[in-house]
Amino acid sequence: MSRGRLDGRVAVVTGAARGVGALLARKLSERGAKLALVGLEAEELKRVAGSLRTEAESWYADVTDHEAMGAVAAEVVERFGRVDIVVANAGVAMGGPFADSDPRSFDRVIEVNLLGSVATARAFVPALTDSGGYLLQIASLAAITPAPMMAAYCASKSGVEAFAHCLRGELAHQGVGVGVGYLSWTDTDMVRGADEDEVFRDLRRSLPWPANKTYPLEPAVDRLLQGILRRSPHVYGQWWLRGMQSVRGALPGVLAVGGAREMRKFAPRLAATRATRRQGLVGAGGAADESARAQ
Repeated sequence: MSRGRLDGRVAVVTGAARGVGALLARKLSERGAKLALVGLEAEELKRVAGSLRTEAESWYADVTDHEAMGAVAAEVVERFGRVDIVVANAGVAMGGPFADSDPRSFDRVIEVNLLGSVATARAFVPALTDSGGYLLQIASLAAITPAPMMAAYCASKSGVEAFAHCLRGELAHQGVGVGVGYLSWTDTDMVRGADEDEVFRDLRRSLPWPANKTYPLEPAVDRLLQGILRRSPHVYGQWWLRGMQSVRGALPGVLAVGGAREMRKFAPRLAATRATRRQGLVGAGGAADESARAQ
């Protein structure tokens, strides 16, 4: 990846129909990489693939389906001859109190974000071993610090962070690099979908600075791209996330006190909206996942 070019390299991006995945695919293409895009929104994936500067193809697949992902990996290698970069980006989210949450949606967040990343790695690690490639697992600020109303998402992102750390130690001697990408609230369909719940949005805005802001997408994706080029073990979409690592041990205690205070304050509004609160996955990506499972 000398001089920041990726000519002749092949990158796989899951969850590439929109948001982080779609923009990162474009950035990788601009550096010369060929792209394999994977996800549940077939038409959007084709649109993204058609907009790229380099060779690109899309695959419709549920990342939690081991058989399907194995078939995708084989077809990508057959199509392009190799795989050098895999970005495990596919993810869904839901918000709200755990006690009121829909069990199927709660479980689905963990299935897609954690087990989908496992299935992605299982499918593509053999090809990455052949090429001495790099796997970037997209995690979140939610992996570093817990937060009320986000139990499923925090659990899933803590899980993928630990999973990637394990893989780094297992695969390094085979020449495979593994990194974890951390993002705070970034301007994507997922975050905008979560903010449609006014109580959740106001609770999020009550977080201490700088965690109470929504950050622009492109600078965050530029940081992810640089992490890929450097094969970094940790990549931070927002500058201040690096500093959170040094204090993460204290954060559960701090959040327990602050979270209790905020939940007490928001309890009347939560109770008043319980009957009308949306229970499913948020954003366009969440809607696509629900639609695919309903078929």
